[in-house]
Amino acid sequence: MYGWRDVAGSWPETMQQPSGWVSSLDSVRQEQPFETPLSSSGELSSRPRSSRALLVAVALGIVYVVWGSTYLAIRITVEELPPLASGAWRFFTAGLVLAAILALRSGWRRLRVTPAELAGSFLLGLLLPALGNGFVSVGEFMGAPSGITALLIAAVPLWVIVYRAASGDRPRRLTTVGVLVGFGGLVGLVAATGVGGQVPWAACLIIVVASVAWSFGSWLMPRLTLPGDPFVTTVYEMLGGSLCLLVGASLRGEPLLPHAASRDAWLAWAYLVVFGSVVAFTAYVWVLSAAPISLVATYAYVNPVVAVFLGWIVLSEQVTLTILVSGAVVVAAVAIVVSSERRPTSRVGETGHAKV
Repeated sequence: MYGWRDVAGSWPETMQQPSGWVSSLDSVRQEQPFETPLSSSGELSSRPRSSRALLVAVALGIVYVVWGSTYLAIRITVEELPPLASGAWRFFTAGLVLAAILALRSGWRRLRVTPAELAGSFLLGLLLPALGNGFVSVGEFMGAPSGITALLIAAVPLWVIVYRAASGDRPRRLTTVGVLVGFGGLVGLVAATGVGGQVPWAACLIIVVASVAWSFGSWLMPRLTLPGDPFVTTVYEMLGGSLCLLVGASLRGEPLLPHAASRDAWLAWAYLVVFGSVVAFTAYVWVLSAAPISLVATYAYVNPVVAVFLGWIVLSEQVTLTILVSGAVVVAAVAIVVSSERRPTSRVGETGHAKV
């Protein structure tokens, strides 16, 4: 699930997402050339235009498919592994892998942070990986289909606008219309699945709480003291989130150590670690520096479509006409809000991430 930067406001230097993380698109782009853990900044500027266009298409395709498929992978994982504990293992492992990559490329000094930056990253870990992804895992564990979960989480940009309005930031009229339409679709989606439907009400509400927590983290991020390197922020965010998830797992009485499960469950878990939390995030950060913001932001409403399709084709999840219509309303509202909040002449950092 990891980004809703188009609506979150300014973001000094960092980004989270999918499997989702949150940031401000322009604030990353202004720091070009940008070095990812897997490629140097010089490689970007030296590539021919045709080669660069192909790389943009590949990177964006990874973001579309991988982040859209994380909901399916979570659903398969929690069928046999505990939702919060498996999330703790996932983010702890991904955080260590990313830290190791950064250290190998740039030395351990790259991971140095101040106490304030560490505290800010850990707070994001609580709101995004722990409450955001953790509650998604619990909701799917309780029976929420992966496609329905993705559509409910798609409302994150709408909640971000609510937080901005509550803090005194007056949204544009078209943005307000988009938020109202989106919440209408959200209500229809919950009612279609929770009232006499195949999904328990509690599961739907937990997913909505995850969306609220994720959007609050998105809104709060620009107001926190964070490391200047988005990858360093992500390392400490994932490690902090893993600790919070471990505490939650203990309170739920889940087994805290990995245990025997089917090959499919562990493969899905490994997919979340490697592709959801490392590969897709790296591709996302790179494509931010190489493609127009308007193109990159499309993942916010492509991911739910990918998730619904994969849930239907792989797990035979039921997709009714009411679900399709309500989901389409939510996705369309997100597109309206993202488009409305994109100001070509705005100052850097005021346009607008989301998932882990």
